[in-house]
Amino acid sequence: MIQNLRALLAPTGRLRVGINMANFLLVTGQRPDGTPDGVSPDLARWIAAKLDVPCDFIRFDNPGQLADCVNEDIWDIGNIAVEPARAKHIAFTRPYVQIDANFMVRQSDPYIQNADIDQPDTSIAAYGRSAYELWLTSNFANADIIRTSTIAESHELFKAGDANVLASLKSKLLDEIAANSDYRIIEPPFTSVLQACGVAKTKQTAVAFLNTVIGELIANGGLENSLDQHDVAAELSLSRVQAV
Repeated sequence: MIQNLRALLAPTGRLRVGINMANFLLVTGQRPDGTPDGVSPDLARWIAAKLDVPCDFIRFDNPGQLADCVNEDIWDIGNIAVEPARAKHIAFTRPYVQIDANFMVRQSDPYIQNADIDQPDTSIAAYGRSAYELWLTSNFANADIIRTSTIAESHELFKAGDANVLASLKSKLLDEIAANSDYRIIEPPFTSVLQACGVAKTKQTAVAFLNTVIGELIANGGLENSLDQHDVAAELSLSRVQAV
């Protein structure tokens, strides 16, 4: 069975893993050999070890680029957020971690709850083609979504006063509030980003194997240890994902 999975998931003899380098919570650094380090690379290495093949990392500047290459034979598995628009071409595993996305506004703004944001006179700065921006595009009909090319640009746009609201990962928003008491976060999160592994739909039969690996790593504490080791346990939720 492993031979068949190896032929399906690593036809070149190496597992080529698409990694979103913009996800600062899942890719937290670099190893001495120059390869990415973090929870997402850890998962990739565990999967490669199960297949008994070397692991190569194919780096992408943002998740949209990674998703666009699904049918170009550039990567074998892609570590990327689950999102319905992407599911048209990518078969996703069960999630392995969850990241909250919230709105941030100014203290003087009238917004109290998430439903208040979707108004015609409201502009939202958001990192374009991130999972939470795709969620906003699918679920908000009235607010003007200003899409930026990086997460940092979305924050700067809001701070410059060129957007009423900032949509971003909660951990990033907490950093902004620590630096400026004029900002506040709207609770609860407007969505939660579920991180998973994805494969091309032509390799969908491999999802069961990948789900088994993820399930084992949750059960044996491997993923929890990875969160602790990379100091992201406070920002990433593992326990809630187990119930998904």
